[in-house]
Amino acid sequence: MSGRAKLTLFAALATLLTSWSLNPLVDSQAWLLQAALLLLVQSAVGAGARRVPLARTLTVAAQLLVSLLLLAFLYAGKGESHGDGPLAYLVTDFGALFGQGVQDVGEFAIPAPLTDGIKLLLVSGVLLIGLLVDLLAVTVRTAAAAGLPLLALYSVAAGLSGGGDASWFSFLLAGCGYLLLLLSEGRDRLAQWGRVFGAAPRRGAADSGLANGAGGQATAPVKFGRRIGVMALGLALAVPAVLPSLGGGLLGGTQDGGEDGSGAGGTISAVNPLVSLQSNLNAQDNRVILKYRTDNPQQGEQYLRILALDEFNGVKWEASGRALTDVPERLPNPPGLGDQVRVSAAEVRTSISAADNYTQRYLPMPYPATSVEIGGKWRFEPVGRTLVGDQLGRDKFQNVQGAMYTVRSLLLKPTAQQLQKAPVPDPAVREEYTRLPDNLPPVVADTARQVTQGARDDYTRAVKLQDYFAVNGGFRYNTKTASGTGPQAVARFLADKEGFCVHFAFSMAAMSRSLGIPARVAVGFTPGEKQSDGSVNVSMRDAHAWPELYFEGVGWTRFEPTPRSGINVPDYSRPQAPAAQPSAPAPLPSQGATQPATAPTATPECPPALKKLGECGAAAPAPTTPQDDGPSVTTVLGWAALVVAVLGLPLLPLLWRTRLRARRLATGEVLTAWRELGDTAWDAGVVPDEALSPRRTASRIVDLGRLEPEPAAAVHRVAGAVERALYAPSGTEVPYPELADDVLLARTGLLAAADRLPRLRALLLPRSAARLSWAASARWASVAASASARLTALRQRLPLRGRV
Repeated sequence: MSGRAKLTLFAALATLLTSWSLNPLVDSQAWLLQAALLLLVQSAVGAGARRVPLARTLTVAAQLLVSLLLLAFLYAGKGESHGDGPLAYLVTDFGALFGQGVQDVGEFAIPAPLTDGIKLLLVSGVLLIGLLVDLLAVTVRTAAAAGLPLLALYSVAAGLSGGGDASWFSFLLAGCGYLLLLLSEGRDRLAQWGRVFGAAPRRGAADSGLANGAGGQATAPVKFGRRIGVMALGLALAVPAVLPSLGGGLLGGTQDGGEDGSGAGGTISAVNPLVSLQSNLNAQDNRVILKYRTDNPQQGEQYLRILALDEFNGVKWEASGRALTDVPERLPNPPGLGDQVRVSAAEVRTSISAADNYTQRYLPMPYPATSVEIGGKWRFEPVGRTLVGDQLGRDKFQNVQGAMYTVRSLLLKPTAQQLQKAPVPDPAVREEYTRLPDNLPPVVADTARQVTQGARDDYTRAVKLQDYFAVNGGFRYNTKTASGTGPQAVARFLADKEGFCVHFAFSMAAMSRSLGIPARVAVGFTPGEKQSDGSVNVSMRDAHAWPELYFEGVGWTRFEPTPRSGINVPDYSRPQAPAAQPSAPAPLPSQGATQPATAPTATPECPPALKKLGECGAAAPAPTTPQDDGPSVTTVLGWAALVVAVLGLPLLPLLWRTRLRARRLATGEVLTAWRELGDTAWDAGVVPDEALSPRRTASRIVDLGRLEPEPAAAVHRVAGAVERALYAPSGTEVPYPELADDVLLARTGLLAAADRLPRLRALLLPRSAARLSWAASARWASVAASASARLTALRQRLPLRGRV
C-alpha cells in the first residue's frame, strides 16, 4: 500500500474514532455503522480521484457529490414534505428532514432518541468532518492542521454530553486516531527523504539496512515521536484527575443526576417531559421509574400529572412561562373549583418514590394536589399547579431522582349534570385558553363542528369529541407514527387516523379551542400496574398525554380520547350509560351482542379494554376507504429519469471521450488526429512524451502498447502523415482518406493488448481527462492575469494624491 493510501485510511480512521464521542448524545449507536460505511466510500472516492489524477477542487467536489447522493438516497421519503417526483424526494424532503433534525436537537434531552432527523445530522456531520480531514491531511498534505476539525467534533460532543465517566475513553480514542494520522504522515515524509540516520540499530538489525524496515526496529525520530505522543496523551488524561480544579474542563463536567455531580448512566432527563414521551412508549427496556402507595379507592383512575402545556404557537404545544413561588404548606384551591364539587370531594394520600435513573425536574403527582412533603429545593407554579426543581448551581437543578415524597390530593367526583350545567367560564380564562394560531388549517375547526353538530352545551361537545377519537371515528393507536410538528400535523392526523396519545390529546385540545372551550394538554403517567403487596409500579411505557378542559365550578377536567389498552374513560364523560340502564335494560344485551359479532371477524384476539373503547369495531371500516391509487405517471417518469441519470453518472467520462474522439476525427486534420492517437495511447497507459519526434513517438506507442502488426502499421502511417504535414513543402500534401480508420484501428489494438482492469480504466476513467483540469487552470490563470492587468492599468490612470 502506498504512503498516500495509508494516509487516506488513517484520516478516515481518525475521523471515525473521534466520532465515537457523539455516542452519548443519543440512546442508540446504530448510526455509527452507517456513518463508517459512508465515510469509507467518501475516502475511496477521494483516493480514486487523486490517482486519476484530478485537480484538488475536482477531488473535493467529487467526494462531496457522492456523499450528498448517498445521503439523499438513504434518507429520501423520511421527511414531512408531500411533493411529487424525485425533486421533492431528494431535495424538498431531504431539507425538511434536516430541519426536523435541527428541531429535534433543540427539543430532546440527552440521550435523545435516534430519530431520522438526528441520525441525518450525525451522519452528515461526520462526513463533513471526514471531508475536511481528508482534504487537509491527504489532498493538501498538512496532517497537523487536520486536528482542528477533529478537535471541533470532539469539543461539540463533549460540550453537549457534559463529560461523564466515558469521556476519558472518547478522548483517548480521538487522541489515538490523531496520533496515528500524524505518525502515518510523518513516516510518509521520511520515506520521501530516503534513509533516515539516527541511533544505531540493535544487533540483528544492522544487516537489514534501514532499521525501520519490515521486522526491524523503529528509527530514532519515529521512536521519539511515539514517546512524545504517548506522554502528551497520558498527561491529558491524568492531570485533570489529579487536579480537582480542572475537573470541569475538557474532560470533566457535571450532570444533573446527583449531588456530587457524577450523574447516573442511562438516566431519563427531559426538561420538557413531552419530548421523550414517544421514545419511552417504544422503549425496549420498560424500566420502573416510580413506585407509590395510595389510599385512593379509585386507584385505577389516579393519573400522575407532571406538567400542563397551555400554549399552542402553531408549531407545538408548550408550557407558557409563568412566575414561580415558594412551595406553601397548603396549596391554594384549584382554579375554577366550586363549593358544590369541593364538598363532595375526598382527600387522599399518596406516597411516591422515584427511581435513581429518573431525573425529571417536574414532580409527578396526582391532580389537584393540596400539599406536598418533599426534601430539596422546589418551586411552585400556581396556574399549572406543578412543582419545578430549583437551580442548585451552574447548569445544575433539583430533580426527582431517588426522591421519596408524599402528596395529598383531592379525589373529585363531578357528575355529568354538573358539567352540563356549568356556567360560562371566566372571560380571562376563556380568552387565554381558546387562542389558536392563524395558520391552523380550516379542516380542524370544520371537523370539530361536524362532529359536535346538534350539541347545545360545551360538555356535550367535549363528550362527542372524545367519542369521535376513542370510539366511532375509526382512529387507531400506533406509537410508531411520527409525532410531527407544525400546524399541518393535526390535519395530517385527522386524515391518516393513526397515532399515539400526543396526536389524540393535541387534536382534541385544538378542536375544543376552536369551539370556544378552554383547553390545554397535560403530560404525565397513567395509574400504573398494581402489585401483590399493594404498591403500584409506574414504568416508562405508562407515559401519557391527555387533554384537560375547563368547566366553571369544576375546574380543569380530564378527558380521554386515546383508544389505548389499559386506559379508562372517565365516568363523568358517559352520561348516557347510567340513564339507559334503568329505563331500557333490554336493548343493552342486543347492542352488546352486535358488537362482539363484528369484532371477532376483524380481530379475534381483541383485548377487553379496546372493546370498551370501540377500537375493535372502528378498525374494520378502514380498508374500505382506500385513498392511495399508487404513484402517478409523472412520479414514475421522474424516478425513471433519476435512475437513468444516476446510473449514467459513471459513464460521463466515457461519453465525453467518445464525443471528443468523433469531433476530432471528423475534422480530417492530421495533427488533430495525431493528438487523438496520443490521448488514446495515454488512456491505455502510454504516458505522452512531447520531446520525441513523431516517428520515435510511434515506435514508443507500438512497443509499450504491445501492438499487433496491423495496428502498429496504422500508427506508423499516421506518424508519417504527421511528418509530411509538418515538414513537407506547401502544395505537396497527399490526401489521406483512411486517417480516421487508422486511428480507430490503433485504438482497438491498444485496448485489445491491455489487461482487463487497465482496459476498463481506459474506458471509464481515461487519464487524458486531466486535460480538463489543465484547461480550467489555464483559463483561470488567463482570467486572473487579465484582471490583474486591468487593475494595474486602472491604478496608473488614477491621480496620485500628494504628488508635487
